[in-house]
Amino acid sequence: MLNKIIKFFLENKLVTGLVVLIFIGLGVATAPFNWEMENFPRNPVPVDAIPDIGENQQIVFTTWMGRSPQDIEDQISYPLTTALLGIPKVKTIRSSSIFGLSTIYIIFEDDVEFYWGRTRILEKLNSLPAGILPSEVQPALGPDATALGQIYWYTLEGRNPETGEPTGGWDPQELRTIQDFYLGYALTSAKGVSEVAAIGGYVKEYQVDVDPAAMKKYNVNIAQIMKAVKESNLDVGARTMEVNNAEYLVRGLGYIENLEDLELAVITQHNNTAIRIKDVAKVNFGPATRRGGLDKGGAEATGAVVVARYGANPLEVIDNVKKKIAEIAPGLPSKVLPDGTVSKVTVVPFYDRSGLIKETLGTLEEALEHEILISIIVVIVLMMNIRASIIISGLLPLGVLMTFIVMKYFGVDANVVALSGIAIAIGVMVDVGVVFVENIVRHLEMEENRGAKGQKLLTIIYEASVEVASAIMTALATTIVSFLPVFAMQAQEGKLFSPLAFTKTFALLSSLILGLLVVPAFAHVVFSISFNKQRTKKIWAVVIGGLGLVLLTIYSSIPAIALILFSINNFFESKWPKKLGTWTARLNTLIILLTVVYFLTGAWVPLGVQNSFIINYLFVISIVGTVLGVLMIIVHLYPILLGWCLSHKWQFFTIPISIVIFGLLAMQGFDKLFGFVANGSETMGMNLRQTNAWQSLSKTFPGVGKEFMPPLDEGSYLLMPTTMSHSGIEENIDVIKKVDAYVAQIPEVESVVGKWGRVNSALDPAPISMFENTINYKPEYMVNEDGHRLRFKVDKDGNYVLKDGTTHNPARDGFKKLEMNELVLDKMNGEYFRQWRDHIKSPDDIWAEIVKSTNIPGMTSAPKLQPIQTRLIMLSTGMRAPVGIKVFGPDLKTIESVGLELEKILQQVPSIEASSVFADRIVGKPYLEFDIDRHAIARYGLSMKDIQTFIEVAIGGIKLTTTVEGRERFPVRVRYAREFRDNPNDVMNVLIPTSSGAQIPLGELAEITYRRGPQIIKSEDTFLDGYVIFDKKPGKAEVDVVEEAQRFIQAKIDAGDFMLPAGVSYKFTGNYENQIRATKRLAIVVPISLLAIFLILYFQFGNVQTTSMVFSGIFVGFSGGFIMIWLYSQGWFMDFAVAGVNMRDLFDMHTINLSVAVWVGFIALFGIATDDGVIMGTYIKQTFDREKPKDVAAVREAIMHAGQQRVRPAMMTAAVAVIALIPVLTSTGKGSDIMVPMAIPSFGGMLIQVITMFVVPTLYCAWQERVVKKQAKR
Repeated sequence: MLNKIIKFFLENKLVTGLVVLIFIGLGVATAPFNWEMENFPRNPVPVDAIPDIGENQQIVFTTWMGRSPQDIEDQISYPLTTALLGIPKVKTIRSSSIFGLSTIYIIFEDDVEFYWGRTRILEKLNSLPAGILPSEVQPALGPDATALGQIYWYTLEGRNPETGEPTGGWDPQELRTIQDFYLGYALTSAKGVSEVAAIGGYVKEYQVDVDPAAMKKYNVNIAQIMKAVKESNLDVGARTMEVNNAEYLVRGLGYIENLEDLELAVITQHNNTAIRIKDVAKVNFGPATRRGGLDKGGAEATGAVVVARYGANPLEVIDNVKKKIAEIAPGLPSKVLPDGTVSKVTVVPFYDRSGLIKETLGTLEEALEHEILISIIVVIVLMMNIRASIIISGLLPLGVLMTFIVMKYFGVDANVVALSGIAIAIGVMVDVGVVFVENIVRHLEMEENRGAKGQKLLTIIYEASVEVASAIMTALATTIVSFLPVFAMQAQEGKLFSPLAFTKTFALLSSLILGLLVVPAFAHVVFSISFNKQRTKKIWAVVIGGLGLVLLTIYSSIPAIALILFSINNFFESKWPKKLGTWTARLNTLIILLTVVYFLTGAWVPLGVQNSFIINYLFVISIVGTVLGVLMIIVHLYPILLGWCLSHKWQFFTIPISIVIFGLLAMQGFDKLFGFVANGSETMGMNLRQTNAWQSLSKTFPGVGKEFMPPLDEGSYLLMPTTMSHSGIEENIDVIKKVDAYVAQIPEVESVVGKWGRVNSALDPAPISMFENTINYKPEYMVNEDGHRLRFKVDKDGNYVLKDGTTHNPARDGFKKLEMNELVLDKMNGEYFRQWRDHIKSPDDIWAEIVKSTNIPGMTSAPKLQPIQTRLIMLSTGMRAPVGIKVFGPDLKTIESVGLELEKILQQVPSIEASSVFADRIVGKPYLEFDIDRHAIARYGLSMKDIQTFIEVAIGGIKLTTTVEGRERFPVRVRYAREFRDNPNDVMNVLIPTSSGAQIPLGELAEITYRRGPQIIKSEDTFLDGYVIFDKKPGKAEVDVVEEAQRFIQAKIDAGDFMLPAGVSYKFTGNYENQIRATKRLAIVVPISLLAIFLILYFQFGNVQTTSMVFSGIFVGFSGGFIMIWLYSQGWFMDFAVAGVNMRDLFDMHTINLSVAVWVGFIALFGIATDDGVIMGTYIKQTFDREKPKDVAAVREAIMHAGQQRVRPAMMTAAVAVIALIPVLTSTGKGSDIMVPMAIPSFGGMLIQVITMFVVPTLYCAWQERVVKKQAKR
């Protein structure tokens, strides 16, 4: 069947061509990159920065304004949690009770459909028993969004419509009204938007501030005033009236329209004189009580966050929002300021996820571009055949486009993880073309096939393709099967890496389809082209040369020069001496090679813009040449080396055995691997662990640390400190202004906006003491909106030319902040512009500057967080840190005391950053409580409800009604004037009306007490809990830190220094739990995957011996991956500079922890580690079937013959896999944080795995020698 398919598409090239055109067209149409193609229909793959890996979570949100956290917990959170526990497929329920607000998180199993979960919750809420909740509260579902839903934050500012400069002139109340009643509704209507939650500014309200002295004078009470306010805001309808056969709708107008309407409302009358509200109270506009706000540049700001709906494409939603903003922007209000300046309300974003998305895609697009170019270079060098190189090189971009098609129609979004799957598959994709084309070229170079044309050429290509098709199928099958563990991952790691598994599988299948259907037909077309006549060759040379001259005149580019050189070389081919006749082809290859290196250097710039293009060009040549040179030397010396291996088998086997042991040492660590020796010596009275040699080896080989995931560089930080729980709103505003001002002074920071408290959304249950400072820092180099670096004009001395005619040289003039509009773009010959100071090498350095500048008294430290990372952590664990401890206990005071003790213990753990440890101060909020005397209120005929209502209205104020003013709605609130309720003594004089008409001071009915209570109450499955958060020191692994902390705490318990009170328990949570879960899952599915690979190899070779030989490549490659990880952690490795750039910095070498991303890299390695063995083993088997050796000498001769025939394609596959990853390893843009850890194991493993080209033949030789010796004895 396979042979028939190859033959059909080889013979029917029209069909093949049409298929290729369809693939190209659909691939370009669905490519996720921002390709501007006006006349070509585009339907790109949806894109995001990372997959949505948040919990399958719903939120029940209940407001009860004015109520304390304790009231909220007792009367709403706890009853609702108990009621919701019975919902099917619920994993856990967490609740949070703060002032006036209950938030309950229902976490479902991952396989539960999102809207099915919402339906079950609504059913439960609608069937709650009567009396379970207070009658005046109504729980509601939160927005249908996930942890990654907050995609776009903005502020509303007054700006000059012509220049865009800030002008101000707008009150916070005006801006909030515009946001609430106009802009918010407009943006909510954009497709894909779940909600637009406002924050900042002031909500306008009508405030009736009652004067108790006037009330006494006019003998009215608070209850009468409340009744008057309610009854003064009313419209009615009186059906219809017909007049002169015309129907009129009858309305009674009575809504409040202004302050006067409310002032004239009648309370009662005395002696036929109306007592109006204005007689006993002052009516004015004022701000409603708020529990959150924004600060921008030290000034109050008004803004909102746009939340994307579940399942929506974030980039598309942001585009829809921006279109809607552009649509309504002309209609936003404007005013003329006293100085004549026009100030127009303008939407100014300060967090826009699209920038991260586009920069991430830009990084991956560049990585793919670099990989494709470098793969072409490798193919050209190793094949030394332009036609073969064209065939193989054409396979790559077409395979990538085909992957985009499948991604589109299988619903796999393009993100950093999904596109990384294509990146790590590039090497294997090239391998398919390499093996096919190399075998075709080898057959064509046979003496009997030279000069073949027509049907004979087609037959040769067919036979060559069929010969290796089964080996390629097996190799790709092992690679695809190796990714079964990734498909089997669950929870966050499954959501994160399943797109990668899909895209890599799609890419491999695409390359296989192209290899079977397109490569043979394409090879037949390319190898059929013949320029036999010198005249024809010269005509083509002139045409190419003329094209080169035209391009040189227009663009003055290097490719134009390459065309001219290519033309000259071919035009004068006949002038070469006969003995140098092959040099024309070699020079053509060299010209193409140098041109491709030119393009690669321009895109990659590995040594940075501070070095010239020539230096970068030479470095690219040297680094590629070094790796290729070593591999080509192995190919050249292969007969000699293989001969020695076959003659000295056991001496050779010590090499791979040593590699495997070295890899185990790097992975497990010396103490863990050989700990049994030390334990045995201890039973004999010897303590090997205390010897210098043991400690030195343990330090050199500590083992690989473990963590869940390396964080993605989002291009922004979220600084989340807290103030003390007793701090008030004014204190918090003052502190956040200082924070923003200090951070804004850091040159690398582009913008900083601080949020205190919460936005008006269920997704943000933050108390007023919690800050969120969104800090956007500049990219290292100026980039466009797609994340691609921009080039700017420089003069002959290397100075940047500015638009005002001046120049700037960073080396001469020092660091200077420049905006993009101050520089002159020069895409062809310009240089990149670095925006960071010299000592700032990475985002970590920027964070260090932020921490240093925000050391403010009264404010806690904060762990290093980023917006997306924080949303995921907070909504999945409830904490604001990646790692922490949950303390469960019977009451809040006990939980707090245990948390404080754990805080002290954790500060002593060596691997924990002591300043980052912070236990919840749960009961530190000051409470002022009225202890009502039941005997006293009974004496005056008052009920508890009566007196509580009067306390609530007089002191806190209560919203009695809402005005209707066109599209705007404003609350009307009644309360005592501030001067009568501003301190406890005045509050005691609040007048409480009785049924007899007397008004009794509150002080006679209740006693005021002070106590410390909770600011926030948290629980999980109804059990109260508190958090102790902490952060690891740089270079430490999360799992190792947690395990060390666990040992430290247990040691304190064992020593009696720390005792858990009765009913108290604790557990570590956060990313640690994710890592443990992922490790357990991988421990099951990885062995199953390896078994499946073994079975596939067995079906290919038909015996266990050959299968085991090829399978051994996995162990060698696995060890090579861990050796490379170990080398990354060694300070001496690659510690040298080239052109002022340290190689450790270039490759970002540091301690690499064993995260899920690294494991995915190893899983990818498992599949490709057997490729060379499959190619070598298949041909050795074919050679033995053909030659049937009968003695030891013949066996070794057959092995040598097979090895020499297959070493070149095997080395080419290894070279492409290794060298193609070099640009990925040097990648520093958005998305590289996940891409690089996945690439390191594959790079190290494939580098070491080259030895399998000797291991498989040597093992096969040893086996067959034993077989022939047994046969000889018979």
